[in-house]
Amino acid sequence: MKIDFTEPSLTKTATIVLGVPAGNRLSPAAVALDDAMEGAIAHAIRVGHFEGKRKQFLQFPAPAKGPVGQIVLVGLGEAKRLSVKDFQDIGGKIFGYLNAAREARGTLVVEALVGCRVKPEVIAANLAYGARLSSYRFDKYRTEKTRDAHNPPTLKRLSIQVKGVAKAKNCYAPLEKISDGVFLTRDLVSEPANVLFPEALAKEAMKLRRLGVEVEVLDEKDMARLGMGALLGVAQGSVRKPRLVTLRWLGAKRAKDKRPLALVGKGVTFDSGGISIKPSAHMEDMKWDMGGSAVVLGVIRALAARKARVNVVGVIGLTENMPSGTAQRPGDVVTSMSGQTIEVINTDAEGRLVLADALWYCQERFKPQAIIDLATLTGAIIVALGMEYAGLLANDTKLATKLTKAGEAEGERLWRLPLDKVYDKDIDSDIADMKNVGSGRGAGSITAAQFLKRFVQEGVPWAHIDIAGVTWANRSKPTVPKGGTAFGVRLLHRFIADNYEAG
Repeated sequence: MKIDFTEPSLTKTATIVLGVPAGNRLSPAAVALDDAMEGAIAHAIRVGHFEGKRKQFLQFPAPAKGPVGQIVLVGLGEAKRLSVKDFQDIGGKIFGYLNAAREARGTLVVEALVGCRVKPEVIAANLAYGARLSSYRFDKYRTEKTRDAHNPPTLKRLSIQVKGVAKAKNCYAPLEKISDGVFLTRDLVSEPANVLFPEALAKEAMKLRRLGVEVEVLDEKDMARLGMGALLGVAQGSVRKPRLVTLRWLGAKRAKDKRPLALVGKGVTFDSGGISIKPSAHMEDMKWDMGGSAVVLGVIRALAARKARVNVVGVIGLTENMPSGTAQRPGDVVTSMSGQTIEVINTDAEGRLVLADALWYCQERFKPQAIIDLATLTGAIIVALGMEYAGLLANDTKLATKLTKAGEAEGERLWRLPLDKVYDKDIDSDIADMKNVGSGRGAGSITAAQFLKRFVQEGVPWAHIDIAGVTWANRSKPTVPKGGTAFGVRLLHRFIADNYEAG
């Protein structure tokens, strides 16, 4: 979908969209259009029982002699309560409405709203951003025979009329780059595992070099030399060879503290469970067990594309978890890069093994000022939080608070769970330094994080985000179509921009 910004005018257009706040106080542009159409808008509001409430739409044909074909009124609710995030959601709903109506083109009129603290150019940019996020579809494997039945987007162009076009374009430009990062993550999460395996995902990471990102790929021999026995133990059951990818975006080279912020992602491109094999029902969903790594790529893409003045490093551990004659067995003991030994009780608790070596490598090589890992780590987090919140566990309250605040602003919400040494006894092993699952069924997400904490070096602020319940959506939201959500890209981009980017 093409989005453009133009100055307000009453030039002829097929469909025009007008926002109406609660109480039906029409904007000057709406009044002018109503006058040009001899009161058609006011009449439609009366007979259509339109009240300007949020989520309320009213569509009607314009008089034959009018300058437009169709008019769509969108309820905005109380203007004083509207936030930037609200306008993104409204933009997504507008796209959904026009697309459902099979419109090919729409014109959206944006004006200052009495009582609203958001400036018109910011409103325009965020309506566009929400519409673009909502327009995403993953249909590359559909043939022409089924594409129409899939109800693909028909809206090819959205024109936004606003005074101060240059300001609106400037505001929208970085948002467009963020949406590109979101789309990259959604694409990767949606790809089937026969297409996106570790080597293929590493190649996707290498494409970020064109944006100035430094990318390095370690193969199986490199990891063996480094002593990454935990990650390699997971990988040994698959014919697909593992990879460890590092990405560096150095946008703040003159910064006094050049130590980067680090993002670490779990990249299990397919998780069968290994010898501790999963039930067959819904196992196809395990193609997106690499969601954490995809988020890392999406965030770094967004930062690089808009030339963010920040130093960020990403580390993603890529592997498949498969059962075979060479697969890791329950009861095996592996030695991680840190030197700590791990008794593998359950081969389906593989993500924490991948992250153990990725976390240690990241700290040893880059000495980050803080580290955040993302992983579709535990089913327990879905039991605890469902599909609305991601789990947050951290050893640093300031870091956790900043992440939570960023998540609230972006609509990607986090809920903090405790880390406490009282849980450590659950992962103590009789024959090794630790085991990879807890003793009982309780607190599965917490014991997984306690395991990861053992691979975080003293004094390093660290946060773990468990995105198992929010990486894939079975129903659409205003800016998140059904499918891969890219949960975490917008959150981490906001977190980095607000707290780490040089002024």
